Amino acid sequence: MILVLSLVLGLVPLAGVAWIFVIGMIKLSPPSATVDGLFMTLILLTLSGCFLLNAFWEMRDRGLLGKKQAPAAKTPAAKAR
Repeated sequence: MILVLSLVLGLVPLAGVAWIFVIGMIKLSPPSATVDGLFMTLILLTLSGCFLLNAFWEMRDRGLLGKKQAPAAKTPAAKAR
């Protein structure tokens, strides 16, 4: 559940960034941007990065990203002399 929620909350801000480009707060040709557009984009990208990083950690902990290393075998303690 946390993984799905993190993925959704990581992708929704990216849709907001796309919307900022669509409505013209940031234009690529000719290059121009409003202060509101720049700061909103920065905030949305930061939120998206945090949630997607959380989703990455969840997937890594569940072993969905590849082979999970087996825990190291414990060696017996050295005998006292």
